[in-house]
Amino acid sequence: MDVTPYLNFNGNCAEAFQFYQKLFGGTIVAMLTHGETPAKDAVPASWHGKIMHARLNVGASALMGSDVPPDRFTPASGVSVTLTFDAPAEAERVFAGLAAQGRVTMPFQKTFWSPGFGMTTDRYGIPWMVNTAGAAAAV
Repeated sequence: MDVTPYLNFNGNCAEAFQFYQKLFGGTIVAMLTHGETPAKDAVPASWHGKIMHARLNVGASALMGSDVPPDRFTPASGVSVTLTFDAPAEAERVFAGLAAQGRVTMPFQKTFWSPGFGMTTDRYGIPWMVNTAGAAAAV
């Protein structure tokens, strides 16, 4: 089984995925706009440039997302995307990138389960937990 987060955006999916690619590395393998699909007539012309489906491959993992029309968009709530790194310095680098222009819920710090952990909601409204693998990180 493969579990892949699918993120919803309020019109800024392309910007977010370009940011994530720069921060995480990897390759954007899909960035399909509404206007590039047979369903383009079902959305207003102003949405033809918005993203219907995006996929970023990072190693063996993927992150997917799309722009959701304003009348159907709700901000992310009750879930966080968790990233786990082997090296605390790399985890802290990614955390700092996600936290920039966002909102830190828990600063990146040593915890009883990890040599480095932090929680933030990024500038796009996506909640993240950044963890460093450690003796108790499997908790």
